[in-house]
Amino acid sequence: MHQTTIVKKETVDKKWYLIDAANVPLGRLSTLVASTLRGKTKPTFTPNVDMGDNVVVINAKEVLLTAKKDEKKIYYHHTGYPGGLKQITAKDLRQKHPEALVEKAVRGMLPHTALGRKQFRNLFVYAGPDHKQMAQQPMKIEVK
Repeated sequence: MHQTTIVKKETVDKKWYLIDAANVPLGRLSTLVASTLRGKTKPTFTPNVDMGDNVVVINAKEVLLTAKKDEKKIYYHHTGYPGGLKQITAKDLRQKHPEALVEKAVRGMLPHTALGRKQFRNLFVYAGPDHKQMAQQPMKIEVK
């Protein structure tokens, strides 16, 4: 008889992965990153445990937006004051904060719970090719 294994957070083996976002569609990149952060790529996936890996994304400023999403995709946020609805296009957001495009896409694909926030902290996004996680020796993943 087979027993279901319940993974505890103490027994989770976290790895480091490096993903180059240059000329990769944003949706394909963010789905891969989100599933890796959640741990869904592991055979022992347990939904209530942070068993995901750490992901470093480089070249976020060169991520590909298909069609005319650079001009047409609009990100909204509210300041909390009356009439405080702000909007910014993807093109302007890429110029101001290139990492934010990838971060917003991945955050939307993670659970909107305390566990999702904890998993999101395992994501490190950099606009250029340089990153601070060289000491962890991340393994490179190719996005298909």
